[in-house]
Amino acid sequence: MIVWINGAFGAGKTSTARELIELIPNSTLFDPEVIGGALDRLLPPKHLAEVGDFQDLPIWRRLVIDTAAAMLAELGGTLVVPMTLLRQEYRDEIFGGLAARRIPVRHVLLAPAETILRERIAGREVPVDLPDGEIRVRQWSYDHIEPFKAALAAWLTADAYPIDSGSLTPRDTARRIAEAVGSGEVPACDIVQTPEPTAETVAAGVLLFDEQDRVLLVDPTYKAGWEFPGGVVERGEAPARAGMREVAEETGIRLDDVPALLVVDWEPPAPPAFGGLRLLFDGGRLDSETAGHMRLPGPELRAWRFASEAEAAHLLPPVRYERLRRALRARERGRAMYLEGGVPVG
Repeated sequence: MIVWINGAFGAGKTSTARELIELIPNSTLFDPEVIGGALDRLLPPKHLAEVGDFQDLPIWRRLVIDTAAAMLAELGGTLVVPMTLLRQEYRDEIFGGLAARRIPVRHVLLAPAETILRERIAGREVPVDLPDGEIRVRQWSYDHIEPFKAALAAWLTADAYPIDSGSLTPRDTARRIAEAVGSGEVPACDIVQTPEPTAETVAAGVLLFDEQDRVLLVDPTYKAGWEFPGGVVERGEAPARAGMREVAEETGIRLDDVPALLVVDWEPPAPPAFGGLRLLFDGGRLDSETAGHMRLPGPELRAWRFASEAEAAHLLPPVRYERLRRALRARERGRAMYLEGGVPVG
C-alpha cells in the first residue's frame, strides 16, 4: 500500500515521512521531488519554462504513478510518499492510476495552523548554492498557503485524514500516522479500480438531457475532467447495451429503450494510451423527477450536473468536447456521424 502524506509546503511532510518509515515495518520512502529533478535534466529548458510547477507536466504525474508501482513491485511492503497535492484533478489522476494497478492509497493530511506554518517557512534553511534560493524555497512556500487553504475548504478535508501537526514533532506526527494506519482509522481511498487497457478498446457513452436540453456530465473520482455516463464495452457485449448498463450503474437510471447512435469516433493511440472506438448514444430527455432521484456511486463518481454546450466547453477535455459537439449536431440532423480523432470523415 501507499501512505500519502499531503499538506502545505512547510508542513513537515518529508521529515515526518523519514520518521514514519522507522515505525512501519518493511516501508520505503519515495519522494516525487526526485522525478522533478530528473525532468529538469531530461526536458528542454523551453518546455520547462512553459509551466510554473512540475506537477503541471503530464509526464511528471505519469512517472510518479509508474515509479511508485515499480518500487512496490520491486520491494513490496509500504511506500511512504510525502508530496503536496492541491489540485483535485491531479489527485484524481495519480490516485486513480494507482487504483488501476490495485494499489490502495491511505491519504493523510498534515494541517498545522497558518501562524505555525508561516513560522516554519520563515525558519527553513535555504541552500547557499541554490540560485535564487530565497525565492525558490521560502517564497514558493508562502505563495502556496492560499492555494492550500482553498483546497482545504473545497475538497482536501473530505478526501484525507487530517492531523493537526502544529504542536507535534515529526516523530510524534509519525507515531500518530502509524497508529491511525495500523488501526484502520485511515481507510484506503474510496476510489474505483479501473484496470488500465492493454490494447485498443471500445467505449460507449450515453448523452442524457434535461428539460432545457442541457447534457448530463459526471465527475469521476479516478481521472481528471468531466465525462459522459458510460464506459468500456465488455467482451461479448453490444455497445448500446453497455451504455445502458453503465448509465444504470453510475446514475441509478434504467433506460427502457435502446438509445440511438449519434457518433462513432476513432480515437488514435497517443502513448501511453491505446485509443480505440468511442461511441455516443442519445439517451433522450429526463424529466425533473427522474433527474432528482439520481444516485452516484461514491467510489466512482463524485458529482453530476447538467451543462449547456457552452458550459461543457469549459468542463470537458478538448477531445471529449469535440465529440460532444459533433454528437449534438448529429442529434439535430437525425443522422449519425463518423469521426476520426473528432473530425468528420466521409
